[in-house]
Amino acid sequence: MTTLSVEMLAADAVEPITSAGDAQLGIAVLAGIAVIVLLITKFKLHAFLALTIGSLALGAFAGAPLDKTIVSFSTGLGTTVAGVGVLIALGAILGKLLADSGGADEIVDTILARAGRRSMPWAMVLIASIIGLPLFFEVGIVLLIPVVLMVAKRGNYSLMRIGIPALAGLSVMHGLVPPHPGPLVAIDAIGADLGVTLALGLVVAIPTVIIAGPLFSKYAARWVDIQATDGMIPQRASQDLEKRPSFAATVSTVLLPVVLMMGKALVDIVVDNPENGVQRVADVVGSPLIALLAAVIVGMFTLGRAAGFTKERISTTVEKSLAPIAGVLLIVGAGGGFKTTLIDIGVGQMILDLSKNWAIPTLLLAWLIAVAIRLATGSATVATISAAGLVAPLAADMSTAGSALLVLAIGAGSLFFSHVNDAGFWLVKEYFGLSVGQTVKTWSVMETIISVVGIVFVLLLSLVL
Repeated sequence: MTTLSVEMLAADAVEPITSAGDAQLGIAVLAGIAVIVLLITKFKLHAFLALTIGSLALGAFAGAPLDKTIVSFSTGLGTTVAGVGVLIALGAILGKLLADSGGADEIVDTILARAGRRSMPWAMVLIASIIGLPLFFEVGIVLLIPVVLMVAKRGNYSLMRIGIPALAGLSVMHGLVPPHPGPLVAIDAIGADLGVTLALGLVVAIPTVIIAGPLFSKYAARWVDIQATDGMIPQRASQDLEKRPSFAATVSTVLLPVVLMMGKALVDIVVDNPENGVQRVADVVGSPLIALLAAVIVGMFTLGRAAGFTKERISTTVEKSLAPIAGVLLIVGAGGGFKTTLIDIGVGQMILDLSKNWAIPTLLLAWLIAVAIRLATGSATVATISAAGLVAPLAADMSTAGSALLVLAIGAGSLFFSHVNDAGFWLVKEYFGLSVGQTVKTWSVMETIISVVGIVFVLLLSLVL
């Protein structure tokens, strides 16, 4: 994975493209973020355009020459897309294969068949967490909503008792666990190790999803006691398929990149010798690109061919998986451009200088910055990208585990209190047939619990690592 190392970030910060003082830089940062927030919230501009205009405004407010600002933005965009663009594309392909082949439905049906009535919310959070690994949040919702409604209807459950665990599983994976776009971009910006971040992300994700999912759903079901109706249940993805992949093959395919990347991180820790043959092999096989590429190739057989797909249909599935992520790639790229512009105008060095007198822990500061941007823009991805750009220089003296925890702190902050400026808020409201008030009492509170519990566990881990 191509990353901007912390050393490179620090070096860039030493020779800024403007001679502005700290006061002007501080005002420029606030003004640049304000432009982005205003364009997204007031004028409903696409986040890609908002980040692009905001980056140019940032440079202008800081007194940087326009041509150098453009170079900084373009360089950051190109570097970010080169680093994470292919990984996002591979993740999208794997997710599409999982959905279209019926593999996701096979996971759902197998787990539900073995779950009793009392364990059903726990079964739903397990399903959502497994399916949520390779899928974008919106795709995961579309896949799981029919299942949530069906289970709630047939088992006579409150819709929130089943729905909240599923939403929590998807949201936690989206915010804390790579290869989702947000964590990938933060890893790239901060220079964190992906395998270590993945491992620690899972450690934080497990208790977080339990508290925000099955445990919180008991209270959510009391606050909003609604039932699913027959008219709410849409057709499932694999309803028209004659066959679908086995449970074992599907789960193995989904977990393959996770195992390979975590294996690399483990070998790096145990062996710790770049010249060792085992470590060199692990570094290649466990690199994000190879791990995800291997999962996609394997998935073409274990998912696509197992579902009876022809070579032509597999090719069509791959093609269809790429079109919807164009917007995501542009947002991620523009976010990288904004981050590099921040660094190049000297904000990195400014934050390094100011942080010497801060009493607030770096991890908590990163979380608070992400929370503020999330509340303002409604976008977890924009919050992650912007916060990572601002705090990246602070990772210079951090250990491998410390920089990974910094990524997770940003990810947790990016999920805080989803409300009316978040597309996910309206997606949940409409699918579940809730009012705005009911959505706030369930979905918004759940997101806040994920964010707060996430940062608490991140801070706890920082005490022992």
